[in-house]
Amino acid sequence: MTVHFIGAGPGAPDLITVRGRDLIASCPVCLYAGSIVPRELLSYCPEGARIVDTAPLALDEIEAEFVAAHTADLDVARLQSGDLSVFSALAEQLRRLDARGIPYTLTPGVPAFAAAAAALGRELTVPEVAQSVVLTRIGGRASQMPKRESLAAFAATGATLAIHLAIHALDRVVAELIPFYGTDCSVAVVAEASRPDEKIVRGTLGDIQAKLAADPIERTALILVGRALADEDFRESAVYDIDYRRRFRGGAA
Repeated sequence: MTVHFIGAGPGAPDLITVRGRDLIASCPVCLYAGSIVPRELLSYCPEGARIVDTAPLALDEIEAEFVAAHTADLDVARLQSGDLSVFSALAEQLRRLDARGIPYTLTPGVPAFAAAAAALGRELTVPEVAQSVVLTRIGGRASQMPKRESLAAFAATGATLAIHLAIHALDRVVAELIPFYGTDCSVAVVAEASRPDEKIVRGTLGDIQAKLAADPIERTALILVGRALADEDFRESAVYDIDYRRRFRGGAA
């Protein structure tokens, strides 16, 4: 028996990996985060599978489902939104499985920031403009941020910021970032990336609050901030430069 944690992707059901889809089809038990994972993915479950929406469950109750499946020797597909590696509440589930000696696997999924970048039609790393992407959030009810991980600390690098779970505190985000990026720095707020009701609001740190006030986004959304979002006057990457020598293409010495 194995618990298979599967990154279900950002929302569009066809953005799940082939491995993830096949694991769902092979498991007689499926636990899914119903508040955000598309129900269309449940069509891959085998006939007669036990399907449990974990959205209303506490961690103890989710653990009890794992234990029951383990006792019955039934594999579990555990569907979680986006990718498992960030902001997934995965660590505490794995810790409990480890304590009980229940085996598990992890299958990655398409993360929200990647889906948002695709929706915007942008690369988040542009040569000599921004070569780093910081995935972060602000403190909230679920947990506070470590003191050393402030928006100001990350903003000082000039990296592209992908700020999760912060749309409710947009005023704070803007106030903390303007001293580092300036009021003309590009911002994009992307909600429900890859879903039919996907919504994008573009602006700058100077006007994004007014734009969101006129066209509110109140649910889960990602805030992207950085010069890479709009910069068109950048140096082209050397990767495709005719004079750049690499293993698979010759060039000038």
